[in-house]
Amino acid sequence: MDDAAGLYIGLISGTSADGIDAALVRFEHDKPQWVHALTHAWPEALRTQILRVAQDETTLDLDAFGRLDVAIGHTFADAVDTLLAQSGVPAASIRAVGSHGQTIRHRPAGEHPFTLQIGNASVIAERGGIDVVADFRSADVAAGGQGAPLLPAVHAMLFNPAGHTRVVLNLGGIANITVLNAGGEVFGFDTGPANGLMDAWYLRHRGEAFDRDGAFAASGQVDEALLATLLNDPYFALPPPKSTGREHFHLSWLDARLHSVSTAPADVQATLLELTARSVAMAVDAHATDAKDVLLCGGGVHNGALVQRLRELLQPRKLASTAAYGVDPDYLEATAFAWLARQRLLGLSGNLPAVTGARGPRVLGAVHLAPRGAR
Repeated sequence: MDDAAGLYIGLISGTSADGIDAALVRFEHDKPQWVHALTHAWPEALRTQILRVAQDETTLDLDAFGRLDVAIGHTFADAVDTLLAQSGVPAASIRAVGSHGQTIRHRPAGEHPFTLQIGNASVIAERGGIDVVADFRSADVAAGGQGAPLLPAVHAMLFNPAGHTRVVLNLGGIANITVLNAGGEVFGFDTGPANGLMDAWYLRHRGEAFDRDGAFAASGQVDEALLATLLNDPYFALPPPKSTGREHFHLSWLDARLHSVSTAPADVQATLLELTARSVAMAVDAHATDAKDVLLCGGGVHNGALVQRLRELLQPRKLASTAAYGVDPDYLEATAFAWLARQRLLGLSGNLPAVTGARGPRVLGAVHLAPRGAR
């Protein structure tokens, strides 16, 4: 790779699988400048399969796994095509695509720790005629790290405060925090579930992908006994570094903890929202006691009921969307993977060992070259 100049595309589908976020980014003085961004919808049948596989390891044989990997790769390639068509930028102008893929399993602990994101990168490179960097988490896990979260390095670059401690809260399928300390240290971890559980419960009972503005949750009452049971999960008491995903916090996990099948669905939804807010607040109180403000990004920013509850629990800290700082909260993660692709081509590390627990900095990602005559 001769240099890392030019435009980059970042792609990610989070643990909620609510769409593929795609960001077209130009880097100036090492910082991203946004050119265009969009969310590409999953075909419903494919999204249903992704969510099923993410929760039940018995549903996928090797042949089905191979087909799913390629199907997801083609859908990611569709997102690239749409992004380029809408922006009017030719593929030949793109230096590389950073594709996170779709996480279907994240097991960073145990005898043989691993993390698995699929979405065949060779398919994306072949379809788009653009080099693709993928598999960003495995090198960190191989070095003893969690492989997550990877956003804190980008949060530090974009939102580093002057003289005070700040928290950046990403509300995706899973919630994670980045603590930007006044002294310059960067720290972070996954706090627990966010949109993933709420979306899954809402889909089961209301037949739609997500609870718009948290209205269904707001119509219910928090079941304090259920909440206490959920918060008793050992994950919340684990010290960082730590990370988690849908393979842990899923509907079967919830079903096993419901005190009664007669609990009103709206009350369960309200309790799941409170679980997210309470676990985030506990994490901030424990690890960022001196934080003056919290910046929100991720899809949960649009859940008004959740944001209001967070505002109450996080007082007196100021709560604001990253939009107030010129960064679209919906596309920050995609932008991070554009940055990580650039880091890979420059031969620079992409992880923060203080966050992930890895033995040291690592260059992240594997390069999949496009056909040289494709551009």
